[in-house]
Amino acid sequence: MSIMFEATRIGSLELKNRFVRSATWEGMAEKDGAMTPRLSQWNEDLAKGGVGLIIASHAYVSPEGQATPLQTGIYKDALIPGLREMVDRVHSHGGIIVQQLAHGGRYAQESITGCPALMVSEWDGMDKMPGKVMTKEDIAGLAEKFGQAAARAKKAGFDGVQIHSGHGYLLSQFLSPAMNRRTDEYGGPIENRCRIHLEVYRAIRQAVGSDYPVLIKLNCADFIEDGLESKDSLYAAQALEREGLDALELTGGILSSRKLSPSRANINSQDKEAYFREEARMFKENLGIPLILVGGMRSFDLAEQLVSQGCADYVSMSRPFIREPDLVNRWKSGDRSPAKCISDNLCFKPGRAGEGIRCVTAERE
Repeated sequence: MSIMFEATRIGSLELKNRFVRSATWEGMAEKDGAMTPRLSQWNEDLAKGGVGLIIASHAYVSPEGQATPLQTGIYKDALIPGLREMVDRVHSHGGIIVQQLAHGGRYAQESITGCPALMVSEWDGMDKMPGKVMTKEDIAGLAEKFGQAAARAKKAGFDGVQIHSGHGYLLSQFLSPAMNRRTDEYGGPIENRCRIHLEVYRAIRQAVGSDYPVLIKLNCADFIEDGLESKDSLYAAQALEREGLDALELTGGILSSRKLSPSRANINSQDKEAYFREEARMFKENLGIPLILVGGMRSFDLAEQLVSQGCADYVSMSRPFIREPDLVNRWKSGDRSPAKCISDNLCFKPGRAGEGIRCVTAERE
């Protein structure tokens, strides 16, 4: 049996394989962030398709943190019943599902929220993306909001939560010297820039208890001028590990730079896959918690190789599951041909049109 189909554990979670669905925006929730039958079906299909761990789409923890239209919300108790119904559908197929918790920060849309976007500090891009610089009171309230959202996730039946600190969303902004130019205890050296992460983690842990799995999605680097570098990202990861973090999903890049990674489009050969593999190797050598690697994975044999060689413990994918929610079952059945996703990113166009994301290319074939 392939190492990819071995049973493993992340904290108290027992996983049947090493394939993870990485969270993304689907654009299928109600206007207030409530769950819909279509979005429930989306996650149920992933469970039926054999995904070992589903990380549900980034849910905003407070109204001013909504980054995209029809984004899932987890900012009020009234949303819990819909989330619980979806989780129950996933569990009915033996699926394991974790809720990603997020705040858009400067990516939050005032046209949706009615509030100015929150900024970590003034920075060179403020003329294009204006907003409100966070006060210490704002920062103190942020940790509380993440803690309350985690409590709702647990009450809804999710098997764990994941903190979103990637791609330039609010927590990622705190880590990035390009966007965090504060002069107080939350800015400057990495010890200060990751302070909010520890506060958020502690608030979540206090809300959910010591045995509930808590993960993080973290940029290995920003890949922009003056952005977060790998050595500082590793420092933050090690600090969270000491606090009791259960696992880390490694990603990279900033949305507004249009360069999420060295090469995110047209992934048509193995040399273009796993574009954070070298950073992952460094993190794996310096961390004791499980490492989930995302970033252009398309080939079963490469995923197997990366895990076998100790580069990662799990392989995470997003776009391939948009086209093939049953990809893991296909690979397990013996058909090990690469994922059919051709990385054209057309799947997000219907999402931006309010129709929800889907594989447009598959529909044309």
